[in-house]
Amino acid sequence: MNNGLALPIIIPFTTAALVLLVRQRPIFQSIATIVAAVLHLAVGFRLLVGVHQTGIAVLPVAGWPAPFGITLVADHLSALMVLITGVIYGAVALYSRADITADCARRGYYALINILVGGISGAFLTGDLFNLYVWFEVMLMASFALLVLGRSRAQLDGGVKYVVLNLISTLLFLTGLGLLYALTGTLNMAHLHLKLQAATNPGLVAAVAVLFLTAFGIKSGIFPLFFWLPASYHTPPVAVSAIFSGLLTKVGVYAMIRTFTLIFPFKDNGLGAMVLMAAAATMITGVLGAATHNQVRRILSFHIISQVGYMVLGLGLFTPLALAGAVFYILHHIIVKANLFLISGLMRRAGGSFDLERLGGLFSRHGLVALLFFIPAFSLAGFPPLSGFWAKMILIRASLEVGHYLLAAVAAVVGLMTVYSMTKIWGEAFWKPAPQDAAEAAAVTGSLNGWMLAPVVMMAAMTVWIGLSPELLYQLARAAAEELLDPGVYVATVLGGVR
Repeated sequence: MNNGLALPIIIPFTTAALVLLVRQRPIFQSIATIVAAVLHLAVGFRLLVGVHQTGIAVLPVAGWPAPFGITLVADHLSALMVLITGVIYGAVALYSRADITADCARRGYYALINILVGGISGAFLTGDLFNLYVWFEVMLMASFALLVLGRSRAQLDGGVKYVVLNLISTLLFLTGLGLLYALTGTLNMAHLHLKLQAATNPGLVAAVAVLFLTAFGIKSGIFPLFFWLPASYHTPPVAVSAIFSGLLTKVGVYAMIRTFTLIFPFKDNGLGAMVLMAAAATMITGVLGAATHNQVRRILSFHIISQVGYMVLGLGLFTPLALAGAVFYILHHIIVKANLFLISGLMRRAGGSFDLERLGGLFSRHGLVALLFFIPAFSLAGFPPLSGFWAKMILIRASLEVGHYLLAAVAAVVGLMTVYSMTKIWGEAFWKPAPQDAAEAAAVTGSLNGWMLAPVVMMAAMTVWIGLSPELLYQLARAAAEELLDPGVYVATVLGGVR
C-alpha cells in the first residue's frame, strides 16, 4: 500500500501532461479527466481502507528516510481528505462536460484542473512543511489561471485580489519556514514535533506559530483575512467555483489542524483562545455577509467563510470530540458546498441568471432542481436528518462539554441565520413567479442535461446517506481526532529510530 501512496499525486499530474498534448481535442481531454478522477477516487478509497486496517502509511521518496528526504504520510485525516478530493474531482469532471466550452478547454482548463487536484493531494499527503509550501504554490498558480481563464473584467479583478492576498500568505509562510529551520534545523513535521519540545526560546516559537496561523488563516478565509474569497469565487465558470469552494479553503483548514496539533499544540500559550475568537467572528461575519447579497454565488461564497468558522471552532476547543466534529464538518461541507455551486449552475441554466431578482418560478418548471437545491441548502443550515445537523450538533456538544456556552450559542444562532439565506434563495428563485424575461434568458444560457445532473444527484444522495447513517463517518473522524491529539504513533512511524 505504501508504494501506492504517491498515486493520488501522480494520476492527476500525468493526466495534465496528457491533455496538454491534445489541447485541440476537448472531448478527449474531458474523457481523460473523468477516467483520472475515477482512478483517483479508487486509490483514495484503497488508501483509507489500508490506513484504517493497518495504521499510518509512510513513503520515503527515492528511499531517503525522514527527516533527510521527502516523505509522504497518510493517517486517517490525510486519507479522508484524499478520498473526498476524489469525489469532488469526479463530480467536477462530469459537470465540466456541459459547463466548459471548447474554447476554455483549448486554453488549458482540463490541464489546470488536473494540476490543481495534484497540488491539493500533495498538500494532504506531504510529511514536511517545505513541500507543503511547494504544493501551496502549485495550487496558487493553477487556481489563478483558472480564475482568469475567461479573461472577463470581473475575473481579472477577482483574480488580482485573490493572488495578491494569497501571495501575502505565501510570504508569511516562507518567513515562518526560515525561522523554524534556523531554530530547529529541520522542516519534517514529525521531527519538528520532537525538536520544538526541547526549544529554549518559547517566545520565538510563539512568534513563528502566529506567522503560520496568519498564513493558513488567509488560505482558510477566517476573520479578518477572508476578503479575497467573496471577491473572486463568483467570477469563474461554475465547475471552477465548485472545486474552489469545496477544496481550496479546506486545504488551509487542514494545514492549520495539522500544524497546530503536531507542531505547535495549544498548551497554555494563548493560541487556542485566539483561534476560538477568530472562529466566532468568522461564523458571524460570514453569515451576515451572505444575508446582504442577492447573487446566488456571492451568497454561497460568504457561507464558505461562515462554515470555515465551525471547522476552526473544533480546532480551538482542542478536545477529542471537537476535533472529530471538525473533521466531520470538513467532509460534510466539502460535499454540500461544492454541490450548491454546481446547483447554482443548474439554476442559471433553468432561469437565465445568478441574480435572485431575475430568477423565479423554478419550482413549478424544474421540480427536480428544486429538490436538489433543498437537500444541500438545508443540510448547510443544519436541518435533521441531513449531514449538516450532525456536524453542527457534534461541535455544539463539544463546546458545551468544556463550558464554552457562548460559543455554542453563536454556533446555533449562525445556523439559524443560515436558514434565512437559504430561504431567501428558495423564495426568490423557486417560489416567486418568474420574471417576464426569464424564459428568453434561459434559452440563451442553454438547457439542463445528464452531465450536469448526475454529479449533483450523486452528492445530494451522499448528503442524505451521511445524515441517515452518520456512524461510519463519525468513527473515522474520531479515529482521525485521536491520532491528532496523540501524535506519538505518527512520529514513531515517520521517523523510526531517528531523533
